[in-house]
Amino acid sequence: MIVVVDNRELVTSGYKSLLNGEGVSSAGFQVEDFQEWVESASDTDVSAVEAFLLGDFPERNTLTKLVRGRSNAPMIALAETRALTTTLDLFAAGIDDVVAKPVHVREILARVGAIRRRDTQDRRRTDADEISVFSDGRDAEVGGEPLVLPRRERRILEYLVANKGRRVSKQQLFSAIYGIFDENVEENVIESHISKLRKKLKMRLGYDPVSSKRYLGYGIGV
Repeated sequence: MIVVVDNRELVTSGYKSLLNGEGVSSAGFQVEDFQEWVESASDTDVSAVEAFLLGDFPERNTLTKLVRGRSNAPMIALAETRALTTTLDLFAAGIDDVVAKPVHVREILARVGAIRRRDTQDRRRTDADEISVFSDGRDAEVGGEPLVLPRRERRILEYLVANKGRRVSKQQLFSAIYGIFDENVEENVIESHISKLRKKLKMRLGYDPVSSKRYLGYGIGV
């Protein structure tokens, strides 16, 4: 999920629509509401955010430092006009990239991916038995070969592998895939995605690596 922050409804709703059109879940906040959310949200909710897109508003430097205290997710600032001092101040506050408007949403997504690729090789790859997932956009590898999955199934697999050795609830998976503010999708749709994913993993590996227990959730390596 990508969170868009700006006091102008036209900006937040516009980027939400464009992101949703690319199949990426998103949420829009006004500045004051977002600050309150960052200060009070649970770690699980904050970790569900894959990137932050900050519009042009006076409190941006302070808000950036607040976000960085709770999340290492990429933060991109939108600039109405180019100003060297402003750009340097944003980088000093913890912003990862500054982009001048107008900018296509696909470029924003590409920049988010590029920021993630700056991490070390060990952090880009996470393994769980015969499954490897990557944070740089590559398809997962299962049994030593790439496994092409629909976006939501791939995100579920990435989340399960990232939390290998422990169980995650259906609600946690829902938040990671659809965003914590999406009220238009039934939570039970996660069960359908997981069922399809497990069948594909079993076909590749000869066994189902995902275990599930009622009331406890799903897990790999537990």
